[in-house]
This record gives sequence, C-alpha cells and structure tokens, in this order.
Amino acid sequence: MDIHPTAIISKKAKLGKDAQVGPYVIIEDDVAIGQGVKIYAGAHISEHTTIGDDCQIHMGAILGHLPQMYQIPSKEGRLVIGPRNIFREYATVHRSSRKGEATVIGEDNYLMGFSHIAHDCSIGSHVTICNGTLLAGHVKVEDYAFISGNVTVHQFCRIGKLSMVGGLTRVAKDLPPYMLAKGDSMVWAINSVGLRRANFSRQARSEIKTAFKLLYKSGLNVRQAIKQLQKDSRSSEIEYLINFILHTQRGICGYKKPAFWERIRLSNPTISHRQIPAYQLFQNSRKGQQPLAIAIAFVLIILLLVCLKRPLRQKLQDTYHYLIREMQYSLSR
Repeated sequence: MDIHPTAIISKKAKLGKDAQVGPYVIIEDDVAIGQGVKIYAGAHISEHTTIGDDCQIHMGAILGHLPQMYQIPSKEGRLVIGPRNIFREYATVHRSSRKGEATVIGEDNYLMGFSHIAHDCSIGSHVTICNGTLLAGHVKVEDYAFISGNVTVHQFCRIGKLSMVGGLTRVAKDLPPYMLAKGDSMVWAINSVGLRRANFSRQARSEIKTAFKLLYKSGLNVRQAIKQLQKDSRSSEIEYLINFILHTQRGICGYKKPAFWERIRLSNPTISHRQIPAYQLFQNSRKGQQPLAIAIAFVLIILLLVCLKRPLRQKLQDTYHYLIREMQYSLSR
C-alpha cells in the first residue's frame, strides 16, 4: 500500500492490497476499500462505505456522507460501490437515509466532476454521468445510460437502460429505455447512436423505432400503445420497454415535436450541401413539410426582388444571400 503521511485513516477502516491514498485524504470508521483503489488528494470517505476493486476517487470527492435532509436521517445507512468506478473531481455520493439500506453504485461507471448522487439512489453499470449533473434521492439509473452535463433529475424518477439525456435537461418523469430526452422532460427520438454502439441488431433497432412511433407519434395514449406493442412484438427489447413503462410511478416523459426551424436544422445534420446537388436538398424529406415551406419562401423572396426598386432590391438580395449562407452552414454541421 502507498499511503501519504498526511492522510487521516481510521484504525477501523480496511484497505485492500495495492491501494493508494494521496495527501490529506480522510477515511472514517467502518470503511472497506478494495484492491487497487487509487484515492487522490483531499478526498473524504465517510463511514459505512464499501468500495470495490480498482476504483479511482479523484481530488475533493466525498463518498458516503450523510444525506442532505431537514429531518435527521439514520446514521446507519450505507453506500455500496462496485468495482472499476471513476469519481472525478468533487463528485459527491451520499449514503442511504434508512437503516439497513444502501445507496448502490454498480460497476464500470464514470461520474464526472461536480456530479451529485443523492441518498438511496441506485446506479446500474456502465453508466456515464457528466459534469454538474444532479440526481435527487431515490433515483434509479439503469445500465448503459448516458446523462449529459448540468442535468437535474427529480426524486423517484427512473432513467431507462441505454437511454440518453441531453445537456441542461430537466427530468421530472421516467425516461423509457432506448430513448433520447432533451429540454423539459421531453423525448425527441430513440438513442440510435447508443443502440448501434451496444451492437443492437438492425431488426432490434427497427422494432424500437416502431415502438417509439407507437408511443409518441401514433396519437394513441400510453395504455393503447402498450396494448398494441404487446400484440405486435415479442422481442426481449420491447418486452423490457413495456415492463419498464408498466411499472412507472411518475408517468413517462412526453414527446417534443421540433419547431419549424429546429426541423430544418435537424433534417440532415451530417451531410454537407456541397456533397449533393442543390435540387436534392428539398426532395423526399421524411421530417415533415419544411422543405416545401423553404421553397415557397425562396420563391417569394425572388418575386420581391424582381418587383421592387433597385436600392431596396439590393438590400433584400444581401439578406437573401445571408440566409442562404446560414442555411448552408446549418446543413453542413
């Protein structure tokens, strides 16, 4: 073991083989630390905390402290952390508020700087929680979820398996598995990138997309959509999705229909206008009627340029070219 002389470690704490403890680290009573754990300077490990093998606890992180509650919580709640977790600078994780229960962190998770996991949360495995994200008490995050920066999650909410939460999002309802949420508890689409990276088959991704359309675009309410899914599909992925929704306590996140200019920007963000002929930019869009609206706007601008006098016409031409450049930039992003 490599322990810095300025570290304060209780005699009742247990440190595994090859553990490294940096300067000014504090480890309280009833702490069990696994093998190969590295604890950086200034970290604080409170009592009733168990940490699995090969974890990294970076500068200023606080693990296992008392919950932030007005009423006095039980001091005998626990924090149980699995192996190979990374807690970056000043991340905080509180132990359970109840005697005999625990806040649980699974395996291979990455909690970035200033993220906060409140009391009685349950975090699965292979979860990424980005900088400044705040999880209130009793939140459950399932495996392979990705939560972006500065997200807030209301207490007792669930974040489904392989879902993704965009930055600055407020989650106040359950986010179903495989979905992408942005804004104010709104689902925008399926997490197609995450599903491909998780090696989901083309058929499984197609069934999840069909389920998304039934839940959010068919006009059916949730109960009707679930009945239709139960009737049409028997795949394990859809059964998991159905079971998640059936057990919701807070309801599921609603659907965010993109505004007109958002649909233009999102219509084809990966293809540059230089890579395809201009006439194809407005053909066969499945995003709605925005290409037709753009074409009509262009026609109106051209008519105005033809009809008006030269000085005003020149100003409109400049405005027209500016709009074209902005649209080309958006499509090329």
